[in-house]
Amino acid sequence: MSIRYPLETPCVLIDTEVMQRNIAAMAAVAAKHGIKLRPHAKTHKLPSVALRQVAAGAVGVTVAKVSEAEVMAAGGVRSIFIAYPLVTPGKIERAVRLSEQIELIVGVDSLAGAQLLEETAARLGATLQVRLEIDTGLRRTGVGFEAALGIAGEIARLPHLRLTGIYTFRGAVLSGKPTLDLEAAGFEEGTLMALLAKRLRAHGHAIVDVSVGSTPTAAYAAAVDGVTEIRPGTYVYQDRMQAKFGVCGLDDCAGSVLVTVVSRPAADLAILDGGSKTFATDVQPGTQPLQLVGFGHVVGLPDAVLARMNEEHGMLELGPEAQAVDLKVGDQLRIIPNHICSTVNLHNEVVMVQGDKFERVSVSARGMLE
Repeated sequence: MSIRYPLETPCVLIDTEVMQRNIAAMAAVAAKHGIKLRPHAKTHKLPSVALRQVAAGAVGVTVAKVSEAEVMAAGGVRSIFIAYPLVTPGKIERAVRLSEQIELIVGVDSLAGAQLLEETAARLGATLQVRLEIDTGLRRTGVGFEAALGIAGEIARLPHLRLTGIYTFRGAVLSGKPTLDLEAAGFEEGTLMALLAKRLRAHGHAIVDVSVGSTPTAAYAAAVDGVTEIRPGTYVYQDRMQAKFGVCGLDDCAGSVLVTVVSRPAADLAILDGGSKTFATDVQPGTQPLQLVGFGHVVGLPDAVLARMNEEHGMLELGPEAQAVDLKVGDQLRIIPNHICSTVNLHNEVVMVQGDKFERVSVSARGMLE
C-alpha cells in the first residue's frame, strides 16, 4: 500500500493524462449536440489549463470574478464570461477596460445592477455585452421567470448595454429539490431556459445565447433543443462528489491530495498532515442527496474514512482492511476530495504529474475574490 512521491505534503496532484481525457470527453459532448462549450475556470484557476480546453474546442471560459477574468486574459484566453453580478463602480470599470482587450460578457440579474453597469459604461464611452441570469430553482442569484421579460425590456432600453443571452446555474436540482436523477434535472433545466428564450425572442429580444449546465447535468441539458452553450467546471479534474453522482468513475478523477501519516495513536486511527486548510469542507458528509462518508476517498483503502479535521490534522479512521495494511508514520496516501474546486483554491500550487515527471504550477487565479 505504501506509496512514495518525491514531494513535500500536503499537496494537490493533477494527473495530466486523466485531465486531458476529461477535457476531450466534455468537448465531444458539446460537439455532438452542436453547441458551445464555455467551461467554468473555478476548478483549475489556471490559464494554461483553460488554453487546453480552448484547444480542444471550448469557445472561451467562464469565471465568477473580475480578478479571475484578468488572470485568464493575461494568460491568453480571448473570450470570457463573468457569470456573476457586478455592482460596484471599481469592478465595473475594470470589466469595461478588459472588454477593450478581449470579448467579455457580463452577467446581470437585476435592473439596479444593469443601471450600475450602464452608468460606468456610459461614462467610459463603452458598450457591454450582458446576459440575464435566471433562477431555475437554486434560489441563489437570478431573476424568476415571471420577472425576466420585464427586466429584459428595461435592459434593452439602456444604450450602453447589449443583451445577447440568458444563463442559469442550479446543479443537480429537480423541481426545486436535490436529486440523483441527473437526466431529468438536465432536461428540465434546458427546457425551462429554451422556453424562456423563445418567449423573450417573441417580444423582440435578440437572445443568441442560452447558457446552462453544471458538470452533473451538462450532457443532458446539452441535448435540449434551444440550448446553445454549456458551462461545466468540475469535469476537468472530477472529484468524489461527481463519482458518487455517477458522472465519472474514481479512475477519472485527475485531482487528488497527497498527504503523510504523522501519527498512529491507535490501531484504528491514523493522523494525517492534511486538515481543513488542505481539504475543502463545503461538501459535508452525510448530506442529501449523496450521503458521502467522510471528506474524501482514500485511494487503496476503501474502509478508511477521513472522518474529522482540525486546521492541520486529518483524523483517518481505519476499518479492518486498512488496519491490516499497517500504516507507518511517514507513509504517504492519496485522497480524492469531495470537492476539488474549493480544495484547489486552498493551495498556492498544484503538482502536474505526467508519468514520473512532476511540475509545480502556481494556481494563478487562486484567492482572486474581487
